[in-house]
Amino acid sequence: MQVETLKTETKKAFKRLLQQKNRQRHIEQLAAELHQQVFATTDCLSCANCCRSIPPIVTGNDARRIAKYLGMKERDFVDAYLRMDEDGDQVMKTTPCPFLDEQNYCRIYEVRPKACAEYPHTDMRDFCKHASLHLRNAQWCPAAARIVNQIVEQCL
Repeated sequence: MQVETLKTETKKAFKRLLQQKNRQRHIEQLAAELHQQVFATTDCLSCANCCRSIPPIVTGNDARRIAKYLGMKERDFVDAYLRMDEDGDQVMKTTPCPFLDEQNYCRIYEVRPKACAEYPHTDMRDFCKHASLHLRNAQWCPAAARIVNQIVEQCL
């Protein structure tokens, strides 16, 4: 699924808004409300862009949990599925994710990496401190793009 690109003006306005200390409390509350509203009507299974496009960070705890679920030794799981990225994080070797099936279901959903469970992070604490993360995720996630657009529309 192709995600509509955020306009350059929207990106700049979003960054400016999130930097305004006097508006951050309001934006934090608005982001939480918008996250609930947008995800109440979003069918992630119809998209799965995150699983198709972004290799998630897999922590040591994630790797142990997933390996156990798959009946593998942790080292074998790491060797088979993970690599180090340019930031030194362990991530899935391939995209789309090897655990994404044909219907966009996750074969390891019950034990998926924390990064997957929390994606696109639009309900995180300290939303305003992570403008770059939200803009990056809005490139792939239509729901994140809607949240960014609505914050800009409602706060300008």
